[in-house]
Amino acid sequence: MSDKAEAIKKMIEMQKKFMEYEHQNGVDPKDYFAPESGHALDGYRQEYRDLAMSVVDQAHKDVGSKV
Repeated sequence: MSDKAEAIKKMIEMQKKFMEYEHQNGVDPKDYFAPESGHALDGYRQEYRDLAMSVVDQAHKDVGSKV
């Protein structure tokens, strides 16, 4: 499996876990944007962003476009 496909798979898994958490607990914007250390969403937004940017960069590389 390519790095891009693995990143997309990881993003989908993260989305499912996020939705499950949201349905069970709701999401306070503070917990999403500035969660306390150890919170279930600690690092989520940054990791998801990094994966998404990796997919974008790989897609640009695949088609030969300049970023």
